[in-house]
Amino acid sequence: MNPQMIKVGEGAAAREIAVRHRDGKAPGVVWLGGYRSDMLGTKAEALDTWASENGHACCRHDYSGHGESGGDFMDGTISRWLEESLAVFDQFCADGNHVLVGSSMGGWVALRVVQELAKRGESHRLKALLLLAPAPDFTHELMKPELSDDQIAQLETRGFMEEPSEYSPEPNIFTKALFDDGDENRVMTGMIETGCPVHILQGMQDPDVPYEHAMKLITFLPNEEVSMTLIKDGDHRLSRDEDIALLLRTVETLVA
Repeated sequence: MNPQMIKVGEGAAAREIAVRHRDGKAPGVVWLGGYRSDMLGTKAEALDTWASENGHACCRHDYSGHGESGGDFMDGTISRWLEESLAVFDQFCADGNHVLVGSSMGGWVALRVVQELAKRGESHRLKALLLLAPAPDFTHELMKPELSDDQIAQLETRGFMEEPSEYSPEPNIFTKALFDDGDENRVMTGMIETGCPVHILQGMQDPDVPYEHAMKLITFLPNEEVSMTLIKDGDHRLSRDEDIALLLRTVETLVA
């Protein structure tokens, strides 16, 4: 399946976003990927295959600066990627209700999508949320407390900092704009009303997003139907065969 390209933003902020949408019955499945990931990853592909085999709609896209989408990665912020995700959701997921599947940073984006839909009075468009190793507010909650003096200096003088990546030979880059914008998009500051069931899959051996972070998130979902599956030997990626099988079983339950 070749991607479709849609334009998001105006003027100098315009960028082309790559989308792969599969028609099918509701509830549809909508994939929101993580930081520096793309829609051709193992989990996203497995969800699309499951949707194809079971006749469900499936939608996935690459954030700007990621994968097949245009735009500069260094311009990326939660607000920017949220705008793109909402544009894709509005254009391709207008019919029926949907299960948002957010992985890592995609879990943060998913929760912001929930909040924006609620402001519009469109919470009925959501069937459920499935969050995989969710990393809401990761810039404030997980990164800021661990920043070294050198990293703080890099952010202030260069506008970005680098750190080694376990998943790529290229270093991870985090901009000052991402940190500043992240503060404006925090969700773990008060009760989060999703209006639909939430299920979390979380590895207990996750070196990037500790499982305690997911447990803290649950405390901000007091009025929701929330459940969590802890994978004792699971890492951050949750891309092993047994992890994918669990993901698909959970999706089947949520769309039922």
